[in-house]
Amino acid sequence: MPSHRIQLEDIMHLPSVYFPATSFDGNRLAFYWDKTGQMELYVIDLPDGAPRQISAGNVPRSLRAGFIWSRDGACIVFAKDVGGNEQHDLYGMDVASGEVSQLTDTPTAQDYPMEFSPDDVWISTLSNRDGQLNLYKLRSDGSEAIRLTDFANPVFGGHWSPNGRQLVVAANEVKDLRNRDIYVVDADGSQCRRVLQVKEGSKESAVGWLPDGQRLAITSDASGVNRPGILDLPSATIRWLGTDGVEESAVALSKNGSKLATLRNQDASVTVVIYDLETGAERVLGAESGLAHWPEFARDDSMVVVAQASAIRHRELLSFDLATGEERALTPVDYGSIDPSVFVHSKHVRYDSTGGLSIPAILYTPENLPEETRAPAVVIIHGGPTGQFFRGFDPFAQVLVDRGYVVLQPNVRGSTGYGVEFRDMNLNDWAGGDLEDVAAGVEYLKSLGMVDPARIVAFGGSYGGYMTFMAMVKKPDLWKAGVAWIGITDLHRLYEKSMEHFKYYLRMLMGDREENAELWRDRSAINFAENLNAKLLIMHGVNDPRCPIEQSRIFRDRLLELGYKEGEDFEYIEFTDVGHASSDIGQKTEAYSIIANFLDRTV
Repeated sequence: MPSHRIQLEDIMHLPSVYFPATSFDGNRLAFYWDKTGQMELYVIDLPDGAPRQISAGNVPRSLRAGFIWSRDGACIVFAKDVGGNEQHDLYGMDVASGEVSQLTDTPTAQDYPMEFSPDDVWISTLSNRDGQLNLYKLRSDGSEAIRLTDFANPVFGGHWSPNGRQLVVAANEVKDLRNRDIYVVDADGSQCRRVLQVKEGSKESAVGWLPDGQRLAITSDASGVNRPGILDLPSATIRWLGTDGVEESAVALSKNGSKLATLRNQDASVTVVIYDLETGAERVLGAESGLAHWPEFARDDSMVVVAQASAIRHRELLSFDLATGEERALTPVDYGSIDPSVFVHSKHVRYDSTGGLSIPAILYTPENLPEETRAPAVVIIHGGPTGQFFRGFDPFAQVLVDRGYVVLQPNVRGSTGYGVEFRDMNLNDWAGGDLEDVAAGVEYLKSLGMVDPARIVAFGGSYGGYMTFMAMVKKPDLWKAGVAWIGITDLHRLYEKSMEHFKYYLRMLMGDREENAELWRDRSAINFAENLNAKLLIMHGVNDPRCPIEQSRIFRDRLLELGYKEGEDFEYIEFTDVGHASSDIGQKTEAYSIIANFLDRTV
């Protein structure tokens, strides 16, 4: 292995920004940032103020939800859990003093803040306190919560109309669980009516109201890809934006309603597009190869703030002056001991899989490998499965490549970003065609001529952890080793322990657990543990509510029953005070250090 030019602890400690949000007057920007080594909340006075910390260790350690501004800019409300358990309560922070007060106390439920009402009296909130995830309005002091919807299936959204009399949500009332329609709910909960279903089975969502209260900015995948549009409520007509066949989603409306910011997703790169809603003219901001997040309008809609990254540039907040085109880094990254010139570019590649399917992937290769060298390789499998690898900054991929590994990140069938048909190809087929795509990725690596076929590793977290378990027992001869992080091994037991909105997601993707009982059994690694042939590292957070710790414990116990020896045939690690992975610097560093050490010892 080559010398380590990138120290893992150094790269994991590079500060990251999360969930930037502008105040309603557009003059301030708040965001989470771990510059001090722990997550804190910061505010910048735009356009050129310096970030100032307003929290004091009293915000979430690891993030699963964002925050919202009050309309008057005096308060920020955020969601906070305990030890990564995702049972969020809501807290209000006085922006001037930093004083924090708890607004909700629902220790067995999840509360998510959505938006302050126009008069700042209420906060729209998504909560599963009564079972399913539904919309509530919460008094801004937390004294009263009123349920506004009563859907049997999960609700999304909760933006207030300009006059405060209605809210817009997305939900499903038809048999096809992929379906999601748009509804308008009266603010007193007296009436809820569906205002848009492009076609049954498509997914629609709304990101906000235009100032006239008669139009909504929406996204729909009815055309076969996500596409943004403006819905006129009185006529029930849609003015589509974007390009047919190109994945693009509406994200943010300017306050005056003249502009819409979208995210365009092509070949695993995501760019911000700004539409002039009067003329339809579009403008692409920033680099075309990279990953943009969370665009926000600011300064009387003359500025856009974006979280931007590329394969060789760590994520930072950038501001774009729409009049002059000037770009400014609001949170420039200090790389410290790391020389950024050692970062390698990623490539968006494709390879053939079963059924003649072309699988897109992200490929990282070490630079200047001697011609005769055959490098080890890691196939990293993403979570979801409705997720995607992007051409953003991946610190662990950079660490692996620096240590001489080739890294392949396949966007297997079931991934988002390549259209509805591709996204739905693994419905009722987890660890079927998608596992064949992973195996085909191994063959692709072998074809490069630089990879040692005897030293290939599978690694993934969440659904990627599930797929790693399945790869180990269904494709055992492909692998030198595997790393299953917060994975799943028994689908039936997962369903039994899941919250209602997680059960909905599982039914949508794998059908009814009783009708498809044999399929669920066949796609559960616990039933094939005896096939394990490669050294396996199992890692899990004790407080994980999405993929409970039980999923790893029962697989460990099954291996022991079969005569496998812990420490020799497999390694097993639990993390206390951690849930479904973590954004906390210390916890990330610990987990990735363990993985890197395991790979160096095993591969």
